[in-house]
Amino acid sequence: MQSCEISGDSTDDPLSSGLRRKRQPRIVVIGAGLAGLSAAKALLESGFTDVTILEATDRIGGRVQSVKLGHATFELGATWIHGSHGNPVYHLAEDNGLLEETTDGERSVGRISLYSKNGVAYHLTNNGQRIPKDVVEEFSDLYNEVYNLTQEFFQRGKPVNAESQNSVGVFTRDVVRKRVKADPDDTEAVKRLKLAMIQQYLKVESCESSSHSMDEVSLSEFGEWTEIPGAHHIIPCGFIKIVEILARSIPESVIQLRKPVKCIHWNQSVSKEIERVADHNSDLPEEDKGSDVFVECEDCEFIPADHVIVTVSLGVLKKRHESLFHPRLPEEKVMAIEKLGINTTDKIFLEFEEPFWSSECNSIQFVWEDEAESESLTYPEELWYKKICSFDVLYPPERYGHVLSGWICGEEALIMEKCDDETVAETCTEMLRKFTGNPNIPKPRRILRSSWGSNPNFRGSYSYTQVGSSGADVEKLAKPLPYAESSKTAVSMAQIGSLFSFSYPLQPMQVMFSGEATHRKYYSTTHGAVLSGQREAAHLIEMYQDLLQCRS
Repeated sequence: MQSCEISGDSTDDPLSSGLRRKRQPRIVVIGAGLAGLSAAKALLESGFTDVTILEATDRIGGRVQSVKLGHATFELGATWIHGSHGNPVYHLAEDNGLLEETTDGERSVGRISLYSKNGVAYHLTNNGQRIPKDVVEEFSDLYNEVYNLTQEFFQRGKPVNAESQNSVGVFTRDVVRKRVKADPDDTEAVKRLKLAMIQQYLKVESCESSSHSMDEVSLSEFGEWTEIPGAHHIIPCGFIKIVEILARSIPESVIQLRKPVKCIHWNQSVSKEIERVADHNSDLPEEDKGSDVFVECEDCEFIPADHVIVTVSLGVLKKRHESLFHPRLPEEKVMAIEKLGINTTDKIFLEFEEPFWSSECNSIQFVWEDEAESESLTYPEELWYKKICSFDVLYPPERYGHVLSGWICGEEALIMEKCDDETVAETCTEMLRKFTGNPNIPKPRRILRSSWGSNPNFRGSYSYTQVGSSGADVEKLAKPLPYAESSKTAVSMAQIGSLFSFSYPLQPMQVMFSGEATHRKYYSTTHGAVLSGQREAAHLIEMYQDLLQCRS
């Protein structure tokens, strides 16, 4: 890029002239997941030249983790592209030919996407009986009707009564239970099966929400999450291909792996720590010692920056926000972090020599008959396996072999993560034998599972609006620091101050926040992560548009 010529009396644009006389803004992105890569890609493509990504682990991708076993690719993290109309992840996949191998059966438009829409789900009880298909269909219709009611509290501004405790789980269980019990056409035995199915459906919903229980998910806010229209897709060659496409235009030198961050020192005017940091790093050029932000890494390196985009998960923020930021975050941001929810959803892949399930079965759903009247979905540690809601049949077998994909969430998922593979494989096999009534089901030949909850770099799978939180908390979480009324005006005046040697309020947007938990409508999704990264990049592109135009 060519710099513009600077005339001696050119003071019409103090922002661009001040920066031209100095240097390009230094931007550090923390995290090489979808949000971080999207932000860095947009910044580099817009003309920024001083961009660094710091990634704590030894790989890029964050909560996208595709594992290749034999000829098949299994997703420990993100699996589906949820919707196609305007979805940036879908367009990346489509434009790069990643969906060409996707079968019609994988283009499910159902709210709960399975790997195949062919065949039927088998709802089995712990007594080894299959619930009749007509009973399942009747219950499913009722559940979906009530589920639609949960959306109306936000979408139509319906008031939440005290009995619901503003909880999706409490409301759904109460309404469905009352309707089941009041149905004059069902026998007591059928009613009891349907009452037990309530808990199983709520377990599935908890896995979808990545909550410990739907009792913890806010009823008044549940309907704000927005589903993108269009089919749901998988990427046969692995979701990691989306990550690789985003990283393709990012020079390798930009991404530093195995570079965990210890602390972000920001807001120079109130943090004497910055002086200590600068003194500690005597190799820093003088102009760097005046930086507004320093990123302190675990390896003791201090990296000066003008802007830091933090893309770590909400789980990491919950655990580390007190030590990760100096000075500490403003109280309203801390409150937002504490009020919003994140928990763990894990997968358990079991590979068998031969299928023991019928060709029409696309999933095995576990219905515990003794839970018909249960109010809680929390179990003693030794009964963690009761939180496994289902096993999906991976489809097509020509691609995956004979593999089941199990789902477990919440505190029980964390207990599962502590167990060894042998214990989990044995436990799942016994469970399958019990529910199918087939004592001859062999142990799987191979097991693969995720562990998002206990991983210190993630501490959970994805976010949700917890009871007591709202979309306003998502906005507060996403708000850059320090708070400023008009970013561009403040920067312009700050540059004037630097030119004429008088002080002015500090550089705005020193610390910015990105990631799925910061997107108000699309939290918990890959497209929410991508869009949030692009959003923060856009803020900086707008702030420095004069500089970027000048250098183009």
